[in-house]
Amino acid sequence: MRSSRPKPLHRLCGRPMILHVLDALAGLPVSKVVVVVGHRGEWVTKTLVDHAPAGVGIEFVEQPSQRGTADALGVGLTGLPEYLADAEGDVVVLPGDTPLMRPATLAALVRHHRESEAAATILTARLDDPSGYDRVVRSERDGSVVRVVEDAEVGGPERDIDEVATTIHCFRHGVLAPALRRLRPLGLTGEHSLTGIYAVLHDVGYRVESLVVADPMEAAGVNDRAQLAIAEAELRDRINERWMRRGVTMWDPERTYVDASTVLEPDVVLLPGVLLQGECVVRAGAEVGPECRLVDTTVGERASVRYTMADRADIGSDATVGPYVVLGPGSSVGSGEIVEAFARRGP
Repeated sequence: MRSSRPKPLHRLCGRPMILHVLDALAGLPVSKVVVVVGHRGEWVTKTLVDHAPAGVGIEFVEQPSQRGTADALGVGLTGLPEYLADAEGDVVVLPGDTPLMRPATLAALVRHHRESEAAATILTARLDDPSGYDRVVRSERDGSVVRVVEDAEVGGPERDIDEVATTIHCFRHGVLAPALRRLRPLGLTGEHSLTGIYAVLHDVGYRVESLVVADPMEAAGVNDRAQLAIAEAELRDRINERWMRRGVTMWDPERTYVDASTVLEPDVVLLPGVLLQGECVVRAGAEVGPECRLVDTTVGERASVRYTMADRADIGSDATVGPYVVLGPGSSVGSGEIVEAFARRGP
């Protein structure tokens, strides 16, 4: 769950990771999204300005030095509207490296936070093997959260706790700034970690809650290439399921790769070994595959494309392409046209 060095611009299913996080937020009635940028901040900003979901208002603030998650949150607060200074406003905190989070889970977190009248609520998960993760310590009296213990400091009975902390939180805005000021930097690194804020709030008498996520994969952070591959596989499964429920036929979903930015119409048939990258559009009734790689390509209605590579090409309706055809950037196949085997076309 916990990721020490988030890499929000790694790509999953053709899109930067942070855009998948924003997709989850876009499904909620969010007043303002604040993105804290630091390393490669200009690239992050440009990517989000160009590709963020419609209707999501984004404010960018810079964290000049990487001083930890609590410092990043403190910087982020400066980008929120003034009216949220009212204690009734809530702040949802998400890292940029949790691309599998679902809107329904975030909505449930906020709902639980408000119904329990908590000052802070953390999303947690229960794991068979919690080693390597921060543990959530609950009150024996009422089950509320007492503190979050970092994995390196876990000892004694705390090792038997199977509930671990994620990096996803919901706070009442009015308590945040005072609580952040009470946190102390950690060890030699001098980082200000957000982990300690739950003990601070509990100790001054605030109600602190947690919500256990049903699927721990939703809160999984991506911190290396192995975790990136796992997240990619999970996200592709979701994409394929969504299109199949909308009327797309996939002969072998495990060998079908569809980017998040691709558009498929009903009655499309995808055979094994299909890879659709970028902003592909496949019109109704078309059949693609087996073994095709299409990049930013449009396939017209009822067209048939087999054993073909195409890059930024336009294939007309009722056309037949392949097998063993290469369509270069800007190439076009007319409606009803047949492109023979081993053909190669350019613009």
